[in-house]
Amino acid sequence: MRQGKVERNTKETRILVELDLDGTGKADISTGVGFLDHMLTLLAVHSFMDLKVRAQGDLEVDCHHTVEDVGIALGQAIAQALGDKKGIHRYGSFLLPMDEALAEIALDFSGRPYLVWNADLIPRVTLGNFDTEMGEDFFRALAMNCGLTLHINVPYGKNTHHMLEAIFKGVARAMSQAVALDPRVHGVMSSKGAL
Repeated sequence: MRQGKVERNTKETRILVELDLDGTGKADISTGVGFLDHMLTLLAVHSFMDLKVRAQGDLEVDCHHTVEDVGIALGQAIAQALGDKKGIHRYGSFLLPMDEALAEIALDFSGRPYLVWNADLIPRVTLGNFDTEMGEDFFRALAMNCGLTLHINVPYGKNTHHMLEAIFKGVARAMSQAVALDPRVHGVMSSKGAL
C-alpha cells in the first residue's frame, strides 16, 4: 500500500494530508482557499491519486502560509508513500494544453530536489483569495519536501487561470508516469543502484 499521511501544525496553520498513490483520483479537499481546492482536486483526478487535504490557516493575513504549508505536507506525504522508490519509473513528462495556454512539465523523483519555474504569470493577480505568485511557492515546497526535480515551463498563455490549471494537470500526469510501478524495474531506476 503506497500511502502517506502527514500532519503539520504551526502557529500559522494546521494541515492534514492523506494520500494513496494507487487510488482512482478521489479528492476530498478543504483548505479555505477556493482556487487551491480546485487545483488540488485536479492534481488528484489527473494523477489517479486519492487525496484528502484539510487546512486551517491565517487567511486573515493572506493565503501564503496555507498554500506553502499544504505544499510542504503534500511533498512529505508523497515521499512517505514512495518509500524506497523501488520499482517506479522515476521520470515523467507531459505537455498539457489548456485552451490558449500550454504547460511543459518534466520531473524526476531523484532525491535531489530542485525547481525550475518558467511561467510568466502576471504578478499580484488574485484568483479568489489565491495570489497567483503562490503557484511557484507551492511547487517549490512540494519539490523540496519529496526530493523531486521539477521543471515547469509555460511558453505561452494569456489567461492566468488556464496557465495555472495547465501546470497542475501537467504535473499530475507526469507524476502518474513517474510513480507507476514496472515489473522490469528491479530495485531503483538508477545505474548507481541508489537514489
